[in-house]
Parts: sequence; C-alpha cells; structure tokens
Amino acid sequence: MQEHKDFWDKNAGRYDRFMRKDRAAYDEMYELIRSIVRHKTVLELATGTGLIAKHIVNAAAHIEATDASAEMIAEAKRDNRSAKLHFSVQDMFRLPYANQSFDVVIVSNALHIVPQPEKALQEIKRVLKDDGTLIAPTFTHAGNSFSGKVKAFFMKLAGFPLHSRWTSAEYLRFLSQNGWTVRKSAVLKASFPLTYAECVKSEV
Repeated sequence: MQEHKDFWDKNAGRYDRFMRKDRAAYDEMYELIRSIVRHKTVLELATGTGLIAKHIVNAAAHIEATDASAEMIAEAKRDNRSAKLHFSVQDMFRLPYANQSFDVVIVSNALHIVPQPEKALQEIKRVLKDDGTLIAPTFTHAGNSFSGKVKAFFMKLAGFPLHSRWTSAEYLRFLSQNGWTVRKSAVLKASFPLTYAECVKSEV
C-alpha cells in the first residue's frame, strides 16, 4: 500500500485539476448523492481532497470523511467551512467505528485501486446500519474500446494505481457477488465512464 500512498501524496494538487474536467458528471452525481444523505449520518472513505463531502455536506446531518493519505486530508481540511464535516486519516480496512454506526457510506473511485476490494466491502458492511445505503461511484472502462485502452495505458504510465479494470457491468456484478443489492445505477459521461452505484446489504 505504501506506493499508493506516495502516489496520492505527490499528486494531491494535480488530482483536483484532473477532476475539474469532469465537472458535469460530478454535478449530476452530487445531486444523486444529496437526495440519499439528507439528514443522515455519513461516512466517506477515500475522500481525497474532500470534493464530494464538501458538495453534499449541507444536505447531511454529519459527515466523517476519511482517507489513507495524510496529505490529502491536510488539503481537504484547509478550506473546510462546515462544522458538520470532520476529516481524519483512516485505513478503510480497519475503521475505528462501532458496528452499524452510519446511515450512509460513500466510497468513490477507490474500489478499483485498492488491492482487496472485497475486504473493504466487508468493513463497510460492518459499520453501515442494516437499513443503510452504500454509494460507490467508480470509474469503469468502456469495455475494450480503443480510447479506453489508450487512457488506461497512459494512466498506468503516469503511475496511476489500477488494480481492477472493470467495465460497468462487471463492476455491478462484483458488488452483487460481495453481498450487495444494487438498488440504482447509472453511467455518467466523464473522461472515463463513471458508474454510479447505490446499494443496500443483500438479504443473507
């Protein structure tokens, strides 16, 4: 995991510029998320510089926004103007929260870059209330399209850590195979297709 942390620590500023290009897709995503988090207690994993948390905090009751990178969290804290939003450095595989602590867990663009996404989903399941919602938007690949392959190649060259290369359908299947029922999904147009997924715990 250390090389990941180094990558994100070095690229905190560049990451914001990269994200700005996809503003339209993100605006659409914020709207979808706001309707779910209204008056709810929210945990965000892999918050990065806190973009999502800051855009949705007015709707939520409280947000705990976490990331493994201390530099990302320092950047996120710098312009946090909300008393309802708390940033901290945490490991998504070993969260310090009690069972069933949150109404909503958000993990955006992280499951495809962590080495064991199944383990992360187990930990999310533990801290999420039984009737809670997991919101897991992630960049997916446009199948085997040439432009998708070219982008993936350049991201790999740039040191962008990609562990899982899912298409949208594969990603949704991965979630359902790991104990989640996908209640709603949408593919938003961005520089990579952004698959928005809203899930609840599957009945065991």
